[in-house]
Amino acid sequence: MARRRAAEFVRPSVRRLDGYVPGEQPGRARLIKLNTNENPYPPSPEVLEAVSGAVDERLRLYPDATASQLRARLARLHGCEPENILVGNGSDELLAVCIRACAEPARSTSRVRAATVQYFDPSYSLYPVLVDAHGARRGPVALEPDFGLPALSGPGASWDARAALSLVTTPNAPSGRGYTTCELGALCRATEGVVVLDEAYADFASEHALELALRHRHVVVLRTFSKAYSLCFQRIGYAIGHAELLEQLMKVRDSYSVNGLAQVAALATLSDRRYYANTIKRIVASREQLAARLGELGFGVLPSETNFLLVEPPGRSAEEWFHELRERRILVRWFSGRRVRRYLRITIGTEEEIERLVREVERLLRA
Repeated sequence: MARRRAAEFVRPSVRRLDGYVPGEQPGRARLIKLNTNENPYPPSPEVLEAVSGAVDERLRLYPDATASQLRARLARLHGCEPENILVGNGSDELLAVCIRACAEPARSTSRVRAATVQYFDPSYSLYPVLVDAHGARRGPVALEPDFGLPALSGPGASWDARAALSLVTTPNAPSGRGYTTCELGALCRATEGVVVLDEAYADFASEHALELALRHRHVVVLRTFSKAYSLCFQRIGYAIGHAELLEQLMKVRDSYSVNGLAQVAALATLSDRRYYANTIKRIVASREQLAARLGELGFGVLPSETNFLLVEPPGRSAEEWFHELRERRILVRWFSGRRVRRYLRITIGTEEEIERLVREVERLLRA
């Protein structure tokens, strides 16, 4: 038997796959980390105490497979029933679940729309990776030059109302652009397949679209405890939607995917919402201050309803700025995609981190 390379044991579609590239997680101390949209402030003391107190003999047991306590608490918060909530290992798992449940692998069907997962371009770069991993058909739809939503119908419109699944990051990443509930409502009404409104950054925005998931049978809203609630380390998110639709999604979700400590942390988070309201308020204030200061220094700053800014730097390319700032121990994010390569994405850090960033920017401008 001919000797095969180890990679050849994997199906060809996976070998061709370009995997998701996460933001750098530094090993060096004293780096200012403004590259992965984490909350710069720690979880509340109540959350830390609850997680610490749960490190006991329970670690030998499987966690609650359906996160029933957390679903009940979230249902009370959002004015729905626990059956309208599905908890996952971060919203990323729930995105994968939606694709597995709603889109046919392209090779298994001759119906193009049944295999199509559409998403706006640019948006979350994990979407095409998940689509390719499932073997579905990519359906990128270009946003307007200002990252606004394009026309959904009429001459030249590329939105496919009958695609099996549509993924909408709202507010948008990486642009930070917010979309109104009215705009998103029109999109949902114009779409026959399942619409996922990925609201990872909704806590920093002036509007959210939760009501659409509770009104329409084919709409799912995703939320996460990572961005506003300082639980990236725990990986926990949830979906809100029609009970019958979530029941079907549950069939293809991984078993015991949400660890018990994450459930404890999320429950404690919901018990101390005042703490997080204050940190969110600080982040939004810092965002507006940083936008103004970078604008004064010649940066093109896009409006943002998230915990980051997308900015076009002056004088040198965004890639050069990315490397120069890293040399000064400040991590920001640069993407090589055609639509965004001239921008830097900067996470909103603490007030002290923002001051350090501005000082280094001023030094680079003088260099």
